[in-house]
Amino acid sequence: MKTAVTNAAPAAPKTPSAFSHFAANWRQNIIYFGFCAIFVIFSLTLSEQGFLDVNNLLNIVRQTAMIAIMATAMTFVLCAGEIDLSVGAVAGLVSVTTAMAIAAGGPALGVGVGVATGLAVGLVNASLTTRLGIPSFLTTLAMMGIAKGVAMWISGTGAIPILNDGYAFVFGGGNLGPVPVLMVWIVVAGFAGHMALRKTTFGRRVLATGGNAMAAHYTGVDTKSIRTKVLLVSSMAAAVAGMLYAGRLQSGRFQLGEGDELSVIAAAVLGGTSLFGGKGTVIGFIMGALMIGLINNGLLLMGLEFSQQLIARGAIIIIAVAISQVRK
Repeated sequence: MKTAVTNAAPAAPKTPSAFSHFAANWRQNIIYFGFCAIFVIFSLTLSEQGFLDVNNLLNIVRQTAMIAIMATAMTFVLCAGEIDLSVGAVAGLVSVTTAMAIAAGGPALGVGVGVATGLAVGLVNASLTTRLGIPSFLTTLAMMGIAKGVAMWISGTGAIPILNDGYAFVFGGGNLGPVPVLMVWIVVAGFAGHMALRKTTFGRRVLATGGNAMAAHYTGVDTKSIRTKVLLVSSMAAAVAGMLYAGRLQSGRFQLGEGDELSVIAAAVLGGTSLFGGKGTVIGFIMGALMIGLINNGLLLMGLEFSQQLIARGAIIIIAVAISQVRK
């Protein structure tokens, strides 16, 4: 007697949902969980202080725009296995040179001088790092002091006013309806950075250089050129940030951008970028910058003293970074 054998078709594999994929990669996505959690906590505890007021939320964007723009460029630097500690000081220097040039010859000259300043600093950083072999940590640390010293020297440690309304509108002080111009700058920088890192040959070579420079070199990648370009991009982004600082505050000051390098690097780690190269996302980087701005704003509304804000901010960042760096 023969037994009938039924050949059942194998069950089709289940396609993981977007949510399950997101949850399975929670370490990479911790920045989004953290941002939402902090936003909800501040919304519940600081509602009477006006945290959810539209003007306050827009102020968070305005206050973090320069950090976000520098963070976009820093993504490329860190992904290539380098670091740039001079971005804050360069932003302050560019704000001063731009303000002085506007006073001498108008906004067009000011923008040109600002761009030239960023380009010059980037070329020096890149040349010392790639040609002389000095680690970028030391090169940019030295440049941080040089840029700040030059800014103090040429400005006489005083503020240089910018009286051109057109420049102030475009570079940080204007609004397109209810939308701050600075938000437009963030969106443009974020989109351009994301596309360049994920959709171009340059972006793939940056990741390859940071992941394994020797292997990248043997596959035909000019790692020296890549390192040069990312340091140039970083200095140019710092120059843009400096011009935005000057436009928003309608003055150039050497103090502008002071300490921003720490916030930029913190935003990098919060956003999932590896400090050892080869891994990072521009969107995560910008979210990290916004998260830092959110924390700063919330602590300010709580009425904490500046010293207490520093302690609380540092503790929150350490906790968030520690969670994101946990290994299985």
